[in-house]
Amino acid sequence: MTFKEAISENRIWFAVFIVIIAVMYFKIASGMAVQWYEDENYSHGFLVPLIAGYFLYQRLPAIFATAARPANSGALVIALAVVMYVLGNVGAEYFTQRVSMVILLIGLVIYSFGYEVFKKMALPLGYLFLMVPLPYIVYDSFAFPLKIFVTKVSVIALKLMGIIVLREGNIIMFPNIVLEVADACSGMRSMVSLLALSVAIAFVGNFSSAKKWMIVLAAVPVAIITNALRVIITGLLAQFWGAAAAEGFFHEFAGLVVFGLAMVMLIVFAAVLRRKA
Repeated sequence: MTFKEAISENRIWFAVFIVIIAVMYFKIASGMAVQWYEDENYSHGFLVPLIAGYFLYQRLPAIFATAARPANSGALVIALAVVMYVLGNVGAEYFTQRVSMVILLIGLVIYSFGYEVFKKMALPLGYLFLMVPLPYIVYDSFAFPLKIFVTKVSVIALKLMGIIVLREGNIIMFPNIVLEVADACSGMRSMVSLLALSVAIAFVGNFSSAKKWMIVLAAVPVAIITNALRVIITGLLAQFWGAAAAEGFFHEFAGLVVFGLAMVMLIVFAAVLRRKA
């Protein structure tokens, strides 16, 4: 029996499962969507389910033709998801609850259709993990050292340009103004979004496994480099045009431009890899 035949034969049961999952996770999913809207670090979350859906759509003909061989071991994955769901609810820990939703989907696919079907659905299912916001303690543990590193690199670059500047932690001191390199300039925000983008680019294109990894990993240095560039530009604006030029609209606009540049760099990098044999 193929996947398509299994779906058709058991459509009522699958409809019941969908309703149960929707009821279980409605509050969790809606709360996550609110965080996507309110937290700029995760605004890319709205695109992740759409891209995952595209990946699934691409693979539908192959999935429909794959033999469905249910695997009882999928029940263990389902049990893990349920335990995470319960513990997350008891401890009011959002990350665990949200991750359990994706793990439950994986468990249901394995239990209902087997590992061959799961292999063909692994990319769209795995991509959904990128929509889950990291716990703030984890996010900050990466953002703080990145912020210090970006500050150091920016100060070195400004000094090489002949700018008089001192650094203390993430504070950059000019003769006429003091700037703080905030979390938004650490590169962590860009990195989270660029990782989701780089995975999409890597798998949409016809790349080898090695090149896919290269594209995905490239998101890290690209995020750091472009955010250091943002800090440098902000410092130059502050030095020559005063604080007003480095704050408000100009600062936010620079952030958009730099993120756009980061996207272009990733796309160009992928294009270069495609041209190479």
